[in-house]
Amino acid sequence: MKQTTFNRAFIKVFTLITLSLTAFGFTTKFGLDGYEIYLNNKLILKQYVNQPVSLRVLQLDKANEGDELHVRYTHCSNKGPGTGRSIVLKDEQGNTLKKWAFAYAIGSDFNMTIAVKELLQIEKKNTLHELSLYYTARELPKGEMLGFVRVK
Repeated sequence: MKQTTFNRAFIKVFTLITLSLTAFGFTTKFGLDGYEIYLNNKLILKQYVNQPVSLRVLQLDKANEGDELHVRYTHCSNKGPGTGRSIVLKDEQGNTLKKWAFAYAIGSDFNMTIAVKELLQIEKKNTLHELSLYYTARELPKGEMLGFVRVK
């Protein structure tokens, strides 16, 4: 009788552990900020903030002046866009060269759009500098580097 009671308890605990591992094993990037960057409608960079550091380079050498860069940043805290959002273009010393501010996104489209023409103009004036894009919001006041901008 004791053997049967022990087996039932063991089976219940084993089942509970298995179900828990199964449920949590399939959650996708829970609790991570992430972003996607598109050149027009083509994905050129996708990154989760807590992933290992990778070389984040936005290759814009094939971009035309009429193209648009779309940045979609998702916060883990609200699983959506931030408030007080902006994208900043900086040089290697941290000097701000251009800042784009964006209104709070309504609905499911919370892309932030930058004209490639503007990036190309700034890059021409700063050919000797390494340029990088940063995202800031009220939820992320220190900002997050999105990537280095490479035009050539």
